[in-house]
Amino acid sequence: MGLWCREATENNNKPGSLRDVNTSIPELALPINGQGTQAWQSRPWLRGGCRNMRSMRRIEVDRAQLEVQHIAANLSLCGTDRSVATLCPQPIVGCPPARKTPIVFLHEGLGSVAMWRDWPKQVCQATGREGWVYSRRGYGQSDPVPDVRGPPARAHGQRSGRLRPDYMHHEAWTVLPALLDELGLVAPVLLGHSDGASIALLHASRHAVAACVVMAPHVMVEDISVQSIEQARVAFESGELRARLAPYHADVDCAFWQWNDVWLSQGFRSFDIRLDCRSLHAPALAIQGTDDPYGSMDQIDQILLPAHQIERIRLPACGHSPHRDQTQLTTAHITRFLAEQP
Repeated sequence: MGLWCREATENNNKPGSLRDVNTSIPELALPINGQGTQAWQSRPWLRGGCRNMRSMRRIEVDRAQLEVQHIAANLSLCGTDRSVATLCPQPIVGCPPARKTPIVFLHEGLGSVAMWRDWPKQVCQATGREGWVYSRRGYGQSDPVPDVRGPPARAHGQRSGRLRPDYMHHEAWTVLPALLDELGLVAPVLLGHSDGASIALLHASRHAVAACVVMAPHVMVEDISVQSIEQARVAFESGELRARLAPYHADVDCAFWQWNDVWLSQGFRSFDIRLDCRSLHAPALAIQGTDDPYGSMDQIDQILLPAHQIERIRLPACGHSPHRDQTQLTTAHITRFLAEQP
């Protein structure tokens, strides 16, 4: 398949600075304005040859359009200028293959492509890898969920209503494999945060991956998790949380309630993936903040894998978002860990 490039110019819009907020609820520690769009081009890791495309696109998976962003390992464009690519209908001879397995980033329960800000790009540049970032259904610019607070239903293959207690299993075993197939990715590195970390672990328990990096994963439900999510509901209904999340989601109510309702449901209290985690075969890096209001150190200690297979990092002065609370340390640990992986 030939390499197709479209004209594009890099947009260097930067998110605003953080304001003093109640950091006991991590989602409140967000800039009030949205994330600038990265429009630079790159060569993705794809079966069938290398080709360029817009960095952001929409892909249909499980009867929903998901927003997907591609990040290059660096800003070089197969020898072209870093800021502008031109239409190239013929294959470019000598376009080198990617040297490292790409990273797929899986966001938190209230996250999205934009919510990551530019951190995935930092990781990709530091590790020399390409990256893919996507928003799950109901988040970011992906399709919303109809009647998100209604009873769970599926008609003509399309989901509506509240998330079921096994929603992370569905994301890991149905949605993510289909998305990877659409992207032509085979056994990538998975890098997940919070709910995304749990999805990464579940996917790796049944599918081949090169490595699994998890930040603040949920392998079981703890009282501390439920209490913090109850606080988040109050902050969304009567505080500033809704306004701070709104720039990152096309339908902020859909994004919040599908997450909050299922986590506070009685059926979700039995969520426990510790047994699934024992089926992982890939090397794993687990990072947990010592001050995480959403989970204790048990969340990584209970990922019961042989000592040679898993590395656990406990970050001091760090809450639920290691990549925001301890950016340099988190990036350094991930870079070091992935240096030893394909």
